[in-house]
Amino acid sequence: MSDPNAPVSTATNVPHHGQFSAVIHSWRHWWRTSVTSTVDQAAVIAKRREECDTSARYLFMTAMSGGIAILGLLLSSPAVVIGAMLLSPLMGPIIGLGFALAIGDYQWLRQSARSLLYGSLMAILLCTLIVFFSPIQTVTSEIASRTRPNLFDLMVALFSALAGAYAMIRGKEGTIVGVAIATALMPPLAVVGFGLATLNWTVFQGALLLFLTNLITIALTAMLMARIYGFRTELTERQTQLQNFVVVVVFIALAIPLGYSLIQIGKQANGERQVRGELQDLFDKNSRLSQVDIDWRADPVTVNATVLTPTLVPQAEQTGERALQRMLGQPVDLKIVQYKVGTGAQAAEAAQLAAAEAQRQQAEVERVGELKRALALVAGVTPADVTIDRDNRRAVVRARPLPGAGLASYQTLEKRIAASMPTWQILLQPPAGGALPTIAFSKTGEEKGQPTSEGRAALELVAWAAHRTGMNVALRGGDPGERETAAAILAGENVTPVLEPGGPEMRAVWVMGATTE
Repeated sequence: MSDPNAPVSTATNVPHHGQFSAVIHSWRHWWRTSVTSTVDQAAVIAKRREECDTSARYLFMTAMSGGIAILGLLLSSPAVVIGAMLLSPLMGPIIGLGFALAIGDYQWLRQSARSLLYGSLMAILLCTLIVFFSPIQTVTSEIASRTRPNLFDLMVALFSALAGAYAMIRGKEGTIVGVAIATALMPPLAVVGFGLATLNWTVFQGALLLFLTNLITIALTAMLMARIYGFRTELTERQTQLQNFVVVVVFIALAIPLGYSLIQIGKQANGERQVRGELQDLFDKNSRLSQVDIDWRADPVTVNATVLTPTLVPQAEQTGERALQRMLGQPVDLKIVQYKVGTGAQAAEAAQLAAAEAQRQQAEVERVGELKRALALVAGVTPADVTIDRDNRRAVVRARPLPGAGLASYQTLEKRIAASMPTWQILLQPPAGGALPTIAFSKTGEEKGQPTSEGRAALELVAWAAHRTGMNVALRGGDPGERETAAAILAGENVTPVLEPGGPEMRAVWVMGATTE
């Protein structure tokens, strides 16, 4: 038996909450000594302050990022939009807002807010002007995807801000590239400009909410990370608690509408499944729903469906409309296109392939229309002046003289359009009589007697202009050997120039006659 008078171990006499407090104290001591003490706070703050200056470079890069973003959105090009995200310097002042809040430096806070305001207004104004004067003002898929923010967008901004603030504090700023892409600050601003230019307030409000969600979430998360890493604050304990309370309230205020938006998206996804089920019930069990498009924002809700069925169903639209209205509890405008197919699986698949091919051809027609409009725009003509050869996938247009545009400008425009239509041959014919370039040759060293890089580019331009205009050229001036060398290079491009003596400099000039192709 144990001795009742023996001392009781003090370890078993410690309350559980006391043990928990000891663990927390030990962890906080380790954090202060092993983690926060390794951070050079002065260097981090100095770097963050520098990125918050309203400098000419900051304003220029913000404007250029906005211009690239809106062009990428109008072209529905994710690659161009990503490039705009990488150029955007908006992350600097937003992170600066968070650090300024963390240490209670309100002069820095005002500086960051001013930089953010000026940069944002400049980007919005430039995007508005570009869209206002653009012939393309349609809501592309890239624009539409930034008009319905939800709770997931807030979570993306939260996790990205945690990663970004950590990288900045720990000096691993290479991570910021990924953070810039994830948070996508500039594209929503560009969409705000699009909404202003087109007076589309639905687009404007949705994009503005997405931008504000990203901005506020990043700033407040940066503040919390700075606090966690021990950045000293000049605030009193009461002010700090009030600040923490405001942060929680702001996050809740953002989460409520974004969560509601996410719920609506979920309801629409569930509604689409129900609509497909109702439509399928209208037809034979061997029928297939090839395509169902639903516009939930329309009033009434618009449903367009394509059905492959062995038996055509009369009055299917009227019956389907009544069924969908009962199910959704709101008016529905239903359009059904029925394709009669055989009962075999192969027949159904063949019909589905035919429908897909018809859709592909329609998309091709739309792309050709876009190509004609783009070529007409850069050539200064109407779309009717553009010649399209669909069989050979060839587009030809003769440009009108544009103020200040030389042959190199027309060549560059052709290359840009050709890059967007890689399966087409694009021929932009410059106005006749444009001045041909001087062709520079190396006069010393191992490259003596050979064209310089500028000279080779000039020869390439001469060959391009000769083919596009159908005119021949002469090489005038320079040493005889240089003329022979230049003529050989042009001959490799199927252009046979006339060689003429002249001054010490060689230049290309137009002559009468047709070029050899």
